[in-house]
Amino acid sequence: MKVRGVVRPPGDKSISHRVLMLAALARGKSEISGLLTGADVKSTARVLRQLGADISSIRDTSVRVSSARLTAPGARLHCGNSGTTARLILGILAGQRFAATLTGDASLRRRPMRRVTEPLRTMGAEIKEQRGDGLPLEIHGGRLRGLVYTSPVASAQVKSALLLAGLTGGVPVTIREPYRSRDHTERLFAHLGLGIREHDSVISYQPSTISVRPFDMSVAGDTSSAAFLVAVAVLAEQGELLIENVGVNPTRTGYLVVLERMGAHVDRVNLRDAGGEPVADVIARPASLAATEVTAREIPTLVDEVPVLAVLASRARRAPGGCSP
Repeated sequence: MKVRGVVRPPGDKSISHRVLMLAALARGKSEISGLLTGADVKSTARVLRQLGADISSIRDTSVRVSSARLTAPGARLHCGNSGTTARLILGILAGQRFAATLTGDASLRRRPMRRVTEPLRTMGAEIKEQRGDGLPLEIHGGRLRGLVYTSPVASAQVKSALLLAGLTGGVPVTIREPYRSRDHTERLFAHLGLGIREHDSVISYQPSTISVRPFDMSVAGDTSSAAFLVAVAVLAEQGELLIENVGVNPTRTGYLVVLERMGAHVDRVNLRDAGGEPVADVIARPASLAATEVTAREIPTLVDEVPVLAVLASRARRAPGGCSP
């Protein structure tokens, strides 16, 4: 099989959620290009519209977001099948002085929420469960208190929800994780001039008088989508594939580190910045792969790419004196 061509992955889903939310919290008009147009991102847009944000149709070309302040919804906030929508919106609502009820489809209603709701309760949010650890949930936010939190798991959703609660509630938040999880929220906060810093693996947010300003931003291409294109090129017999505009955030590119360890030829060129995120064009070529081990510490940086790595591992040769595929 020969591979050749130039491709561009869709916008990054994790970044798309967060950019929409921060744009809805800004006082004014923001414009976003390259947004992912999938169902989960549309769920976030729908919920934000229910909370008073004016958001144009979700397209990958340009999306306009205008907001003054969030308002109490007139109906339940339906998050579809998006856990990111539900958990991060809980953080935003923790700082709002009104009540709202979140629900979702049958699958989302079975997913755990206490990893987010418990620390939010500690901050002062009133949260009522209707069916145990899951949706539907009623939350009444308002006057919060600061939080110093050691998370039992490395979770970007938990971390992001708490940072958003600190932002909307105007209180300091400090978070320590066992391993570093995706840092899209921290990068976006930093890019927008909000009070975020990291020291010795501890993330700290300090509120200030600066509100979220409107912004224009281009969303980086989705790293997870690019991983499958890289895999096709690596398994080919000849040629090369250029994948444009790929997000190469170090908390998301663990699969590239593993592939390079296995002997793959993947180059990053035209490095640049997009909204605080590192972006590059990626060139992938065929390679003979050797088996390797993936450590627990690496998992948060490649959790979505485990399936494609498993496929590639099935084609790898046994490492001398070491792992088998």
